Amino acid sequence: METSIIIAGFGGQGVLFAGQLLAYGAMDDGRFVTWIPSYGPEMRGGTANCTVIIGDEPIGAPIVTRPDVALALNQPSFEKYEPLVKSSGLLVVNESLVTAVSDRDDIDIICIPANELAEESGSVKMMNVVMLGALLAKRPVLSLGVLEQALHNHLPSSKQHMLAQNVVAMQKGARHVDDSVAMTA
Repeated sequence: METSIIIAGFGGQGVLFAGQLLAYGAMDDGRFVTWIPSYGPEMRGGTANCTVIIGDEPIGAPIVTRPDVALALNQPSFEKYEPLVKSSGLLVVNESLVTAVSDRDDIDIICIPANELAEESGSVKMMNVVMLGALLAKRPVLSLGVLEQALHNHLPSSKQHMLAQNVVAMQKGARHVDDSVAMTA
């Protein structure tokens, strides 16, 4: 099985790190993986996205035009990737920054107040990890435990002091999805 994931936002939101974290987690879990970043020339504020493909077999091509999953961290990313998600795919939306509403009924959509949940965890900069927690709660392409271990193994040394907060942020994202599902059941 193979799952393609696009994470998109603007520079400074941790888009590329979120993709790297998924890729490292998949590699550490013995899976096949590709990670391709794409970003504008600006250091912060420009567009940024990355494509991660996780598979149980070697991945034939790293190019994705219709992802299984898209994480839209801001409004422009929502507008670009919402129509591209495959039917029966998943769209995870940071409702802290995205005001548009999808009218698609052929995909699963999770709207999560990622900025607020990250603030509750200690810093809005962990919004990317909140989004990953939400993704893995809805589509467990990796377990939360694998992602937590990837945080332990691959969080840059300059950010190690935020390890526990990142784990809490990831769990808040997952719990938000679990709570939302429980309310609708």
